[in-house]
Amino acid sequence: MITVLRLGHRKNRDKRVTTHCGLVARALGASAFILSGDDDRSVIRSLEKVRRKWGGDFKIEYDANWSAFINNWKKNGGLVVHLTMYGIQLGRSLKELINFDGDMLVVIGAEKVPGSVYRLANYNIAISNQPHSEVAALAIFLDRLFGGKELENTFNNAMISIIPQEKGKRVQFNSYERFNQSVKPYHK
Repeated sequence: MITVLRLGHRKNRDKRVTTHCGLVARALGASAFILSGDDDRSVIRSLEKVRRKWGGDFKIEYDANWSAFINNWKKNGGLVVHLTMYGIQLGRSLKELINFDGDMLVVIGAEKVPGSVYRLANYNIAISNQPHSEVAALAIFLDRLFGGKELENTFNNAMISIIPQEKGKRVQFNSYERFNQSVKPYHK
């Protein structure tokens, strides 16, 4: 199981990026997303709405005490991977991470990450040692970790499904009566 912990969320500044981190986590194979920092129920509601419509068992929670969360994670035998541009290149530890047979916590920051996170993490991993987006870092990390297999994920209990095709758009509504009536079906 992979859980993503979003540190230092700022309600007035990070809403969109944090939501995108949650969307990437869900779509690319994580089981849960933990929001820390400002308690922003709008982000949680947005992610829960996506989960209800598009399916899956993705868990979304808020935890104000990220430090205790990380310590408990480690105490229960979980591995902590902090994505940071200051870490070592992903390729140097990828094999170890792929072979880890347990629960993994992937930590991504919003604001300046406290130094204690670097000490608590089992791995401080850099996708690049240049400034970049935590959304991109998370996507690349999960893709490399799963070897691209996550791109084929299907989600149970989906009200909406995309029917892949070379041209046009095809959407299947599996439970239209439960679906938000403001969304109109679109077929081309």
